[in-house]
Amino acid sequence: MPDWLTYEQGLSVRAVSERLKLSKTTVSTYLLRARQAGLTVWPLPPGYDDDAAVERLVFRRVGRPAQDREEPDWPLVAREIKRKGVTLVLLWQEYRAAHPNGYGYTWFCDRFLSFQRRTHVSFRNRHEAGAVMQTDYAGQTVPLIDPVTCVITPAQIFVAVLGASSFTFAMASLSQQLPDWIDAQCRALSFIGGVPRAIVCDNLKSGVVKALWFEPTLSATFAAMAEHYDTTILPTRSRRPRDKGKVEGAVLIVERWILARLRNRRFFSLADLNAAIADLLVDLNDRPMRHVGKSRRAIFEEIERTALAALPTSVFEYAEWKTARVHPDYHIEADKTFYSVPHRLIGRQVDVRLTHRVVEIFYDHVRVASHMRTSQRRGHVTVNEHMPKSHQRYANISPASLIERARKTGPNTAMFVERLMVDKPHPEQGYRSAMGILSLARRYEHDRLEAACDRALVIGAVTYSSVNAILKAGLDKIQPTTGPLKPTPAHGNIRGGSYYQ
Repeated sequence: MPDWLTYEQGLSVRAVSERLKLSKTTVSTYLLRARQAGLTVWPLPPGYDDDAAVERLVFRRVGRPAQDREEPDWPLVAREIKRKGVTLVLLWQEYRAAHPNGYGYTWFCDRFLSFQRRTHVSFRNRHEAGAVMQTDYAGQTVPLIDPVTCVITPAQIFVAVLGASSFTFAMASLSQQLPDWIDAQCRALSFIGGVPRAIVCDNLKSGVVKALWFEPTLSATFAAMAEHYDTTILPTRSRRPRDKGKVEGAVLIVERWILARLRNRRFFSLADLNAAIADLLVDLNDRPMRHVGKSRRAIFEEIERTALAALPTSVFEYAEWKTARVHPDYHIEADKTFYSVPHRLIGRQVDVRLTHRVVEIFYDHVRVASHMRTSQRRGHVTVNEHMPKSHQRYANISPASLIERARKTGPNTAMFVERLMVDKPHPEQGYRSAMGILSLARRYEHDRLEAACDRALVIGAVTYSSVNAILKAGLDKIQPTTGPLKPTPAHGNIRGGSYYQ
């Protein structure tokens, strides 16, 4: 019709546009296609009176211009694009340098995207009931306001989801450190009321020591938790969110259906925040899923609850594991406190398990010591049996105990031992001398030691050497002569007794 109006009646593009109620662009396109097809006269040549034939001729697909159709080496392009600084523009420019008549940049990008889709096929993992629970932290946090200091702390949101039923758990914690990570895992298992065969989690530094795909190394505490619940921990690969796609989707749902609804509320304690999350979590699990027609809880009760293993009878007790080396004084340091181990382990490396109440020390997988945990910093907790025999003799020494042992020999010996420690700036300095006096009781009769101590007290020779010399010389058998003491001669270097009064 535009051709007839143009060539037969001589109307302009504008006039044809107004008469046919078409845009001028459309009319111009029709006329351009007619000229390209050779239809520039009216009436049409014989053979073109069929409307279908004219339409096929005018609207046929215009082929690409003759070009060098050799495609790039797409595997090579895929390897090169991974190198630092390499872009698709650079690779296309190199392709055009080798093939000047090659395809354009848009075609290059489209074909490369198609190649990637063919070679990177997504795997849709359909989890068996009771097989797996996936866990992760949400990227979004919730501010906690300290009511006293008004300091704001971002609360971390932990999310866990079962693979088959999508039954979801969420809670807030103060950090992503190991204690909070373990506590969140245990609470998730308690929430679902069972244990799956495996827990798929992120490569959290506090839980995974070495993030190896084939043989990941878990922290000792995380491994102990898995052993307690009789399940397997499967850390995912780094920067591979599809390995835990179920929980990635659950995190998005929790952010939209729970955290978004709490955005205008203010929380001043972690307990209040978790209570609010728990209320909305009930609605999330009870709400029917649009594409399934059932709620997460209904599917969980139908197919997954019975597939889970039973929870252990006791709750997992959080414990930190550390390694320590035994010091020369047969103690190891744990949480800035020193705990004793058997002295035969001096210089060895041991494993230390710390709970809230107990410190256990293991060597070669055998427990060698156990202590009640103390809050005293830089203090020592020592068991006598851990000491060498030579140290055990001094283990529980005190001035009172030494005097009591000396009193078994006699009052003079007890008085002499007491004087030994009183005359010292610190009583501990007299311990060795006192032990020496007590050892004389094994070599001499008690009466002789009593007499020797009495003689030493009278003459003012309160030392172990004096008593030992008296016994060796037999002076303990001679009655000491006592008389008035001679006055001290006057001398410029002697202060005299009045100085001390």
